[in-house]
Amino acid sequence: MLTIIVTIYLFLLSIKLLGHSFKQFKDLAEVMIKMTSNPFAGLIIGIVATSLIQSSSTTTAIVVGLVAGNALSLSNAIPIIMGANIGTTVTNTLVSLGHIKSREEFRRAFSASIVHDFFNICVVIVLFPVEMKFHIIERTASLLKHGFFGAGGLKMFNPLKIVLNPAISWLDHIFSLLPYKSALMIVFSLLLMFASLTFLVKTIRVLMLTKMEVIIGNYLFRNDIFGFIFGILMTAIVQSSSVTTSLIIPLAGAGLVSVRQIFPYTLGANIGTTVTAILAAMATQNSVAITVAFSHLCFNIFGILLFYPLKFIPIRLALFVGDKAGSSTKHLILFITVYILLHFVPVALIFLT
Repeated sequence: MLTIIVTIYLFLLSIKLLGHSFKQFKDLAEVMIKMTSNPFAGLIIGIVATSLIQSSSTTTAIVVGLVAGNALSLSNAIPIIMGANIGTTVTNTLVSLGHIKSREEFRRAFSASIVHDFFNICVVIVLFPVEMKFHIIERTASLLKHGFFGAGGLKMFNPLKIVLNPAISWLDHIFSLLPYKSALMIVFSLLLMFASLTFLVKTIRVLMLTKMEVIIGNYLFRNDIFGFIFGILMTAIVQSSSVTTSLIIPLAGAGLVSVRQIFPYTLGANIGTTVTAILAAMATQNSVAITVAFSHLCFNIFGILLFYPLKFIPIRLALFVGDKAGSSTKHLILFITVYILLHFVPVALIFLT
């Protein structure tokens, strides 16, 4: 049991350290967001900025601050929020690469990681043009704002900060003594992630496979409602959908949970990750900023209402791509290359136009 706890701690530390390393690019992300000139550019910048800092909560909080300071308009802010949902899923895919030694494990883990991508992409494809035409998200968020405007900002208790921040501060100090601090931290966190993930999967198999199957099957992922609520609570507490969704990937790789079981959990994570920005917006006491924060919540709720009944679309797409990517090294390289291009190349178009 102690081995499991230590390994999970190192795995969580690696994910948080990776996010901390990426947050060195926070200033760059803020500059990019300020460059927004049209809704489509905002969507792309939301994807790229969040891919850089690996936190949709941080991106949304930046947007809330810019709107509160009149540096960004509400109409340009909402597409950025949409893009942030897509950009936050990179960590999941990185975690799935830890299973690359076993083709079957990788197939399961990769499918589980990209089902979140496909859901967010499907929702954006449908809601982006609808929002640009009818502004339903903005109008709904404006209605919600009236019920919460004037409520003071609150701070949620985050247990991960208590257990992980001392180690991250220590590592931050160590790496600050070295050249290329951010790059070295990213490399170190990736190595730690893959090492702890490999050991975690082996330990789970040997020591707790039967017990975990009972816990997961009978309680956490008993049905879609349980999975959805679990995703909301975990992400609201941890305040990072990257962490909570990445945690489930090793279980998928080990065959303890299926893509169909993970899907409602990721929907819950999408809702839970909006809490941070809502609290930040309330602290600003700015009505437009509160509208922006609620637009993130409304976007995710509308997306769930649309695609939960059509869940076979993102699930089948994820399973298909996972099967293809896991079938050969050639396919794997192809899909990973396309994945990287989808997240990072669009920024070149923004700078060139």
